[in-house]
Amino acid sequence: MSEKLIVINAGSSSLKFNVYQIPESGTLDVNDLSFLYGGQVSGIGTEIAHFKVKGALGQILEDRATAFEETKDLQAAQELLANWLTFRMDKPAIAVGHRIVHGGADMDDSAIITDEVLDYLDALAPLAPLHQHNNLAPVRVIREYWPQILQVACVDTAFHCHQDELYNYYALPKRYYEQGVRRYGFHGLSYQYISDYMAQHLPDLHKGRVIVAHLGSGSSACMIQDGKSVVSTMGFTALDGLPMSTRPGRLDAGVVLWWMQQRKKDADEIQDLLYNQSGMKGLSGISGDMRTLLASEDPQAKLAVDYYCFRTAESLAGLCVPTQGADGIVFTAGVGEHSPEIRARICEHLAWLGVKIDPELNAQGAQKISTPESNISVWVIPTNEELVIAREALRHYALHQQAS
Repeated sequence: MSEKLIVINAGSSSLKFNVYQIPESGTLDVNDLSFLYGGQVSGIGTEIAHFKVKGALGQILEDRATAFEETKDLQAAQELLANWLTFRMDKPAIAVGHRIVHGGADMDDSAIITDEVLDYLDALAPLAPLHQHNNLAPVRVIREYWPQILQVACVDTAFHCHQDELYNYYALPKRYYEQGVRRYGFHGLSYQYISDYMAQHLPDLHKGRVIVAHLGSGSSACMIQDGKSVVSTMGFTALDGLPMSTRPGRLDAGVVLWWMQQRKKDADEIQDLLYNQSGMKGLSGISGDMRTLLASEDPQAKLAVDYYCFRTAESLAGLCVPTQGADGIVFTAGVGEHSPEIRARICEHLAWLGVKIDPELNAQGAQKISTPESNISVWVIPTNEELVIAREALRHYALHQQAS
């Protein structure tokens, strides 16, 4: 039987997974991985939780609402998924790769999860209170029940670790920087995939100055030059930068003081406001889903979309400062890949830079959507963070086998 590896992305309300097969030839080449099936448990802790799994050809392997007890919390959802995978797989996976949001300032690569690595990542939880503990929960379960399985942590901050130090500071007393209050940047696994894709398929673009706009429920943008992160829009947490589905993006810190002093809100209330009640959802008063907003005739929906496009374009332009310009723009992630209208409206704001897109190519979702006359080429490239994690897990497994 061929070997398999699993990729897990555990969030606050969802548990996503993919299963990949390694060729029966026994080669451990990361380019030979093949996707078998994947899916998610969504709506964890709610009455509308759902479990859905699709195969490599898009066939539905599981699609059902779950009983509340099955998905009442992340632990229950993990048990549901573990039982499903145990029934489906003929033997345990050789490795499991995990998406971990925060790797701090020192973790610039993926790593096998040892006791020391786990303790290091756990200590970073205050920097990502809504993500880190959930990311690490499946790690602990697997270590307890399947200790023989090699586990690999792939951190979202690693891609940005070697930026110029200047771009990591806030204008705060230096002692806070030394305590970890600095810009980290996120969505690194997505940026790594786009960088690797360009290196393989678009080498000339890869060598240039490329703005990658990861526009999804969470959004950020990064200037990449020669395949390396130069500067990004997210900072100390995943709240900063571009406006998002339920997060505000850039915000005057005085607003938080006003909430505390004038509205007497405590830390938990403010955290909920910033992470769950703001962004497009808060501004529109309707939804954080861009599809819903684009379909709505409500003036507040229009305002939210206008704001999103303007602020995103403003930030993309700002990323050009360290590199004195850009050679390309890449749209990726849910909104970036699937919304021609949002791409067009963002690019309209950047027309002064000489950005010109072809309306027909944009509507078709072609890979290159800019016109020949455009000063900056514009592309649509689907991201695949899970494949990056799978490749890293297999790479570490191969190195581990060689060493043992």
